[in-house]
Amino acid sequence: MTLRYFWVALGMSGLVVLVPAWLWLWLVVLAAVALVDILACASPRKVRLTRQPTKSTRTGERTTAVTRVENLGARTLRGWVKDGWQPTAGARNVVQWAQIRGHRSTELQVRLEPQRRGELISEHVTIRSLGPLGLAGRQVTHRVPQTLQVLPEFASRKHLPSRLRRLRELDGATAVQLRGAGTEFDSLRDYVRGDDVRSIDWRATARRQDAAGQHLVVRTWRPERDRRVILCLDASRTSAGRIGDEPRLDAGVESSLLLGALAAHAGDRVDFLAFAREVTARASSSERGIFLNVLSMAASKVEPALVEADFAQLPGQITAITTHKSLVVILTAADSPSLQEGLLPVLPALTAKHRVVVASVSNPELIQRAATRETVSEVYAAAAAERAMIEAEAVASELQAMGVEVVQAEPEALPAALADCYIRLKATGKL
Repeated sequence: MTLRYFWVALGMSGLVVLVPAWLWLWLVVLAAVALVDILACASPRKVRLTRQPTKSTRTGERTTAVTRVENLGARTLRGWVKDGWQPTAGARNVVQWAQIRGHRSTELQVRLEPQRRGELISEHVTIRSLGPLGLAGRQVTHRVPQTLQVLPEFASRKHLPSRLRRLRELDGATAVQLRGAGTEFDSLRDYVRGDDVRSIDWRATARRQDAAGQHLVVRTWRPERDRRVILCLDASRTSAGRIGDEPRLDAGVESSLLLGALAAHAGDRVDFLAFAREVTARASSSERGIFLNVLSMAASKVEPALVEADFAQLPGQITAITTHKSLVVILTAADSPSLQEGLLPVLPALTAKHRVVVASVSNPELIQRAATRETVSEVYAAAAAERAMIEAEAVASELQAMGVEVVQAEPEALPAALADCYIRLKATGKL
């Protein structure tokens, strides 16, 4: 074999490939140039990365994550920087070109549009430094975690102004079904024959003296309107079931946000708890800050747990919050078979002292399947859908027989329906 060729044996087959000597020479030269290019590039290790704190945002809203990149070396750093955000963060420009002179710094801004609530994390930043020729370079991954707290979308916010107007219209015209004169102080007025002498305010009477003598002053009372609302969100395995494009839990979160904001504006004290086998999140209107933000932050951390819900803990949890009569709203799946074994035995202990509302998402797909019966498989599916709807109606009737208000609606309509139920109970004085 002449010097113009080298032979290369591939595998065990004995295949011999003849490669021209000039090609080998070209590959060697190219490798040498790439090696020189690597040695000439700035070190991606001599970099200091500083993450700027990110503000919480809501699902679907746009925000920006800023990272300061400081070149600690003397050579100019040229190359690509990749921020490791997860896909649900909706990052638009995770890979960016950077050219940073020695001992200088720059800021890289990544535009985010998160698609899911919760805590999103970027664990690392990868820097690929290229040589002057751009043929080769070095790459290093720096672990610099950054978190972004994504709050629920709260698309039902659009219903809040109209419901607040209805509450204001009810003010002063509420028919309250309570005995006695009430427990909440209203105003002072002059004593008239027939007033209860126990309502005389002697201090106010002493202050109102004139030449004609002393006028008795009595206190007037009004029925108490500001009540306690306790929102109980079921975050067990049934909440992970999807209706349409979203899990049941998202509809429960939206309903909790709307009702919580509405009740807080009405002056009620609102408490929120999410539970499965144990309580996983809490919020209260007595905490510092705007309650809607506090509630959104707590609800953003709730994720479905693949376990059965422990409804037996609810009476104890509610008693720990308050011993007074309250409105207890349980957001769960009313069509779940586990409801009869879990929630129904607990309800008598709750309804004996509290006004209880069970809110549940109805599945519009069941109605569609029940109406389609063209093929044999569709007939079986329609029968299963009919049975599911009958069982759900039976559970709702059983709940109503126990004195429980039942609210069932499709995911988009459930928040508004629950808010209307609250206003109705407020108007009739049943809270």
